[in-house]
Parts: sequence; C-alpha cells; structure tokens
Amino acid sequence: MQIEVLYPEQCNLFGDSGNIRYLKKCLPDAEFINTSLNDTPFFVTGDPDMIYMGACTESNQEKIISRLMPYKDKLKEAIDSGKVMLFTGNAPEIFYKYIEKDDKSKVECLGIFDLYAKQRIFERFNTLVLGSFDGKEVVGFKTQFTQIYGDNSGNYFVKVERGAGINRESKLEGVHVNNFFATSMVGPLLVMNPYFTEYLMGKLGVSDPKCAFREQSVKAYKDRITDFRTCRCVTE
Repeated sequence: MQIEVLYPEQCNLFGDSGNIRYLKKCLPDAEFINTSLNDTPFFVTGDPDMIYMGACTESNQEKIISRLMPYKDKLKEAIDSGKVMLFTGNAPEIFYKYIEKDDKSKVECLGIFDLYAKQRIFERFNTLVLGSFDGKEVVGFKTQFTQIYGDNSGNYFVKVERGAGINRESKLEGVHVNNFFATSMVGPLLVMNPYFTEYLMGKLGVSDPKCAFREQSVKAYKDRITDFRTCRCVTE
C-alpha cells in the first residue's frame, strides 16, 4: 500500500501532520511517499492508494495551487475513479473555483468543485464541530481565515449538529465525492475520530480494520463528544 503525502514541509499547521503519524501506526506496512514543493507528484506517474494534504499558510497555499494546476485533470480523474483522498484545513480550497482575498482580487483554483472561498485575513474564525458521517459522530476544530460558499448539499462530508459547516450559516461541512474527503476541520481529524480512521482503512482494502491505540482512542473520542455537546466554545 502506498500513501502520498503532499507537501508535508508546508502543510503541517494545527497538528495536521498528526494525521500521517497516526496512519503510520495504523498501517505499519504501508509505504508513505512525501512529495516536496518542487517535486513532480507521485500520483502523476504512479498510482498511490491514498493522497493526503493538510493545512498550510495562505502564501504556501497559492504556491501549491500553482504547482498542482498542471495536474488538475489528473486529480479529477483520481476523484472520479474512487481514489482515497483526504484534504484537511485549507487544503480543500485548492479544488474550488477561486479564493477571494481582502482586496477583492481572486486566486484562481483548480475549479473541480463549484464552491469558492472568501478570505478575510484579519477575521479568524474558530469553533468546535460536532456532526455525523456514515452513521458515526465526527468531532473536530475549525480555525480559518476563510468562509466557503456555494451549494454542497449534494456532496457534503459531515452534517453538523453543533458548530458551523462550510460557513457560519451552514450546517453542511466539507465535500465527499466517491472516496474523496475534504474538510476545513483540523485536530488532527484522524486522531480525534478513530471510527472514521477505520472507515478509511476499510476503503484502502484493510480487512477488519482496527486503528492504533484503539481502546484509548475510542475512550478519548467518546469523552470529547460529551464535552462538545456541552461546551460553550461553539459557534451555533
């Protein structure tokens, strides 16, 4: 099994590198391929089982968009074919139409999904998120300079119970198409959600998937759900 990690040197904010550290514990026999900013992505010439990218700074985000633009058709093909893909934090924005900056200028993105981001660099948005996916509860954090707009009602990832979806007024978070998962949530997401991690492991062909440190992970997950249900640090 091969898992490609896009731009780990740049995309490591908010503990998101913990997603890969956890996957390495869950999948000790897998090969993890790190793609640096000036590398040709492995998915262009190879066939990884999974592609992952985490949160980065806004300046690095623009660099990454320019690096991936030549391969947008390849990425769309991967999504359409059911490749397992996970993009967290602001990484999903590269797949949207554009990012509108404070000065109203636009950064053109890959345009694979009919959504767009409004970036307000002096208005960081923070909230906890509690929702559900595939019959299981999902927990996470949001800390972002952007709000996402457009209609994701037909392809959302998490239905939010407490917190916000793609924007403050939405209760539908992220994008889920085939085995492509995109979310603004950080945490890291996989460490915080052992059942979702096992779901991904199943999609990767693992029979009877069991995440690492399962007993401790599930206990922490259940405790966190209880906390999130009563916590005041949530945007309603």
